[in-house]
Amino acid sequence: MARYRAVFRCFAGCDGEYPLTQPLYRCPRCDGLLQVTHDVDPLRDRSATAWMKLFDERWMRTQWPYGSGVWGKREWVAPDVTDENIVSTNEGGTNLFWGERLGKEIGLRDLWVKLCGNSHTGSFKDLGMTVLVSVVQQAVRQGALGTRVLCCASTGDTSASLAAYGAAAGLPVAVLLPRGLVSAAQLVQPLAHGARVFALETDFDGCMAVVKELARRGAVYLANSMNPLRIEGQKTVAIEIVQQFDWETPDWVILPSGNLGNAAALYAGFKMMQDLGLLARMPRLCVAQAAQANPMYRAFAAGKDTVEPIHAEATLASAIQIGNPVSAPRAMAALHAMDGVVEQATEQELADACARADRTGLYTCPHTGVALACLFKLRERGIIEADQRVVVVSTANGLKFTEFKVGYHEQRLAGIAATRANAPVVLPPDVERVASAIAEMAAGA
Repeated sequence: MARYRAVFRCFAGCDGEYPLTQPLYRCPRCDGLLQVTHDVDPLRDRSATAWMKLFDERWMRTQWPYGSGVWGKREWVAPDVTDENIVSTNEGGTNLFWGERLGKEIGLRDLWVKLCGNSHTGSFKDLGMTVLVSVVQQAVRQGALGTRVLCCASTGDTSASLAAYGAAAGLPVAVLLPRGLVSAAQLVQPLAHGARVFALETDFDGCMAVVKELARRGAVYLANSMNPLRIEGQKTVAIEIVQQFDWETPDWVILPSGNLGNAAALYAGFKMMQDLGLLARMPRLCVAQAAQANPMYRAFAAGKDTVEPIHAEATLASAIQIGNPVSAPRAMAALHAMDGVVEQATEQELADACARADRTGLYTCPHTGVALACLFKLRERGIIEADQRVVVVSTANGLKFTEFKVGYHEQRLAGIAATRANAPVVLPPDVERVASAIAEMAAGA
């Protein structure tokens, strides 16, 4: 493993490199974003075919740590982390759902949904958190950190993931949540794992400002996606998608996005495969945003390369209710490199998209509803063509959003006309009444 090497370098290109175990979140020279950079030449000691074979041999194995979809690709992620410091829950390896029925409804031959919510804590955040907490574990044991407290701002899923991995490592975790903006299922996860939860009277951007200042003071280790270690783990989604198609590239990837780290992560994965010869072309990227929290959509629509902060309004897709996305420069670079587009979905559109997808066998979170609603728009306009292969990234498990689901079907979501609501039918315990209702249902099917 020693022949492979990864370090922090400035995203803007400043000189200098820094070890991954150093508690560093921004460039010391320009205060810009950092990225994990790999020495690519040593990785060419294997051919593209040999890398594919190695990754296929490790896929979902029981040999530690290769059961993980992340650590099965360890040479491309954090090659210096040793086996004993890896903190893993066998994250990744999530299935691709063939959306045959939904695809037919919208005139799309080859629709797939990457169910990243089928992970340990129910979201794609596990992919980045295993890398971050493993690197911290190694840094702690090497005496390279002044604090052992892991801390994040969160709208739900990041806090759940950090708390779980912190508990597995035996490291203390503090999470800052915007009070009243996190679902009960998401709130209970960090509480159950023993994290100290602070509910702040602000939104996500306000929580993030506090965490950044705490990290600047050295009081905590910052675990949000401003930390490029998170992006390193999340980039394996791109590699998994291609691997699951027998190393063929899809035409489109559609991604719900708030803080925009996942857009940068996907590009990093595709770019590394391209650099090492595993794929010949990039898929196109659609960054899907809620219309209530759409700073990147606004920049794209105006033809700008800079994302200006906005005040994010309340949205059912609460995890992407972010007006000042930390990873905007990284995401904009990804968008250009992948010939991407940005689309938005209204509250009505995302709620109906979830209900429509659920009727075809999916069980979608509201953030995936944003991505699906944007898919429908792009298909209607002919930007996505009927014979193209499309992958929608589902970022979280729908079971985390029971209030949203029940509210839709009971028609209790404010401002939403639940056109696909399916409320229970209340009947007496009378066989004839029930038989008649079933017959009526069958006649209308």
